[in-house]
Amino acid sequence: MENPILVEALRGPTVESFHRGAVAVVDDQGRVVWSCGDIERAIFPRSAVKLLQALPLVASGAADRLGLSAAELAIACASHGGEPAHAATAASTLAKAGVDVGVLECGAHWPYHEQSQRDMARNGQEPTALNNNCSGKHAGFVCVGCATSGLTGPALFDFMRGYAEPEHPVMRQVTQAISRATDHSLAQAPMGVDGCSIPTYAIPLFNLALGFARAGTGQGLPPDLAQAAQRLRQAIAAEPFMVAGSGRFDTLVMQRLGERVCCKIGAEGVYCASLPEKGWGVALKMDDGNTARAAEVVMAALIEALLPLSADDSAAMRQLSETTMSNWRGRRVGSLRAAHDFRTALPSFS
Repeated sequence: MENPILVEALRGPTVESFHRGAVAVVDDQGRVVWSCGDIERAIFPRSAVKLLQALPLVASGAADRLGLSAAELAIACASHGGEPAHAATAASTLAKAGVDVGVLECGAHWPYHEQSQRDMARNGQEPTALNNNCSGKHAGFVCVGCATSGLTGPALFDFMRGYAEPEHPVMRQVTQAISRATDHSLAQAPMGVDGCSIPTYAIPLFNLALGFARAGTGQGLPPDLAQAAQRLRQAIAAEPFMVAGSGRFDTLVMQRLGERVCCKIGAEGVYCASLPEKGWGVALKMDDGNTARAAEVVMAALIEALLPLSADDSAAMRQLSETTMSNWRGRRVGSLRAAHDFRTALPSFS
């Protein structure tokens, strides 16, 4: 089954290349609202499921025990740009758990945010794990272990060592939460290692969309996970900068639409979103793994079509689904747009 063309890249007025993919829109009862392409093929969701990975942070009681703020909860669901505020918030999360950056197992990389990279280099600073785009998520995992283990001192550090491994008690809680939300057993699912060293499991788009529908309404989830999902969504809506950062798609969309959309990019062209007022979840995968260029265009077109929006909000989504491409001189050379057949299949849903 060949997936349909979802995005076209134009050089001048001519289509130069295109991107195929699949989309699932599912309600919290497991009914397919709309789909295109193969939504049963299992794919690695990567960072798109950070909302689901953070559920134990709240459901375990760790967030309340440590007094985590909305910003600290939001960054636990983030793929952030490593800007100073992101690094500081990840650090404050760890401090509340009584540990520091040394406990993180995500590795270090330069901030994705270019100006932050330049500032650090100018000041002779080297990146730490706090600058890693997954530092907030890992800080959340550490909080779960620190708050629920009942250990302190050297015993706590011994317990937390290897928390990113699939058999660690913390990671087992994370895996169970994802499995429960998506109604997909991960025991036999293909497993890989994500960029930040935690396990990632292959899950069909249908089940990913179901998980995000349930996270939006709480239906189909046990009470502790339903309450956790609601609290995390509210934190993200209150602190959308923490989830991505300056000029990033997820932050821009949620700054504008608030709790109406909880969306999260993943690597290799994966995107997931919850639309609570509709009771729908959305999951998409670009066949060629194109994330920033193609997956964002598709998600913007879906949001525009699936939600009733004001004229201003609709125009903002259209700017994200029909973008201008310029060269280094600032000269317009083409555009990127949701494919006509894909877009025309959607308008009746708004």
